[in-house]
Amino acid sequence: MMTTINCPHCGKPFEINDALEKDLRKHIEEDVNEKAKEKFALESKVRDQELIENRKQLSELIKQLREEKVARENVEVTMQKRLLEEQEKIRMKAKEEEAEKYKLQLKENEIQKESMRKIIEELERKGRVGSQQLQGEAQELELEKILPEAIKTDVFEAIPKGELGADIRQIVKTQRGNICGTILWESKRTKAWDVKWIAKLKEDRLRDKANVAAIVSNILPDEIKTGMGCIDGVWVCSFNLSIPLALLLHKAIEDAAREKFISNRKQTDAEQIYNIVTSHEFAQQVESMMETYKIMLDQIIKERNAFEKSWKLRETQIQRLMSGVSGIVGQLEDAGGTTLASIKGMELPSGD
Repeated sequence: MMTTINCPHCGKPFEINDALEKDLRKHIEEDVNEKAKEKFALESKVRDQELIENRKQLSELIKQLREEKVARENVEVTMQKRLLEEQEKIRMKAKEEEAEKYKLQLKENEIQKESMRKIIEELERKGRVGSQQLQGEAQELELEKILPEAIKTDVFEAIPKGELGADIRQIVKTQRGNICGTILWESKRTKAWDVKWIAKLKEDRLRDKANVAAIVSNILPDEIKTGMGCIDGVWVCSFNLSIPLALLLHKAIEDAAREKFISNRKQTDAEQIYNIVTSHEFAQQVESMMETYKIMLDQIIKERNAFEKSWKLRETQIQRLMSGVSGIVGQLEDAGGTTLASIKGMELPSGD
């Protein structure tokens, strides 16, 4: 049913239902528009928040990428630094090996010097170890070793410990093996000289029926000035003169036996030999030989010391020269930034 009314303003009639419908439609449209605006505003706000979040994530990502780039660069720098350090270590090691090799070559020149001091150093080493008794036994063992090496024709017998007698019995023989006489050796290595040794060794000589007796001692009596001499019929010498004394006594006994054989005198061999080797003339001859021996030995020692000093000076000069040349080459390479042509004698071994 339609209801018509007049407009209070213009007086025209209109359908009231149409007016209500338009008004309602209008309100609906306004409501829809308002909701659309609210929805658009909400969506815009959400998009803005997403955009802010995305920008924040992008900023974090850029920051992370930059940090990773800096870390990679630091790692590369560290690796390069380590590589340079390792290269420097290799170069220094190669220089040290080359220097050591050079030192070894120089040390080869000292072999002859070392061989000249072996016996003396060995005796000094043995003298510093153990008790006085052990030191004496060491000298006795060394005497038992060097005497047979010096005189091949003679027979040397070590008298057992605990048995009456001297330490060593030397049976003097000719080249053909003929026995000429006997020498008794007593080895002493103590802190002081004892005059009782002379009497005791003379008794040993008589008991053994030997021709001559000798004492090798590290401490000599005051009357022995040259390192060797005869006291009351017993020869006394230092250890380093034991071989010269053994050679002289061997020759004297062999010459006396030969002379006795030729002259066929009535005097016994033992008496004749004893008189010869204990005579004043023989002692003077031995002392004269020892003086010459000591002069020659002193000259050898002086020459050896001079050579050692000269070799040490040359070694120091060569080391300084090589060090200076190496420094100059290193400075030139650092300044030029390039490697110079290899210098013979200074290049690294192949493969380094």
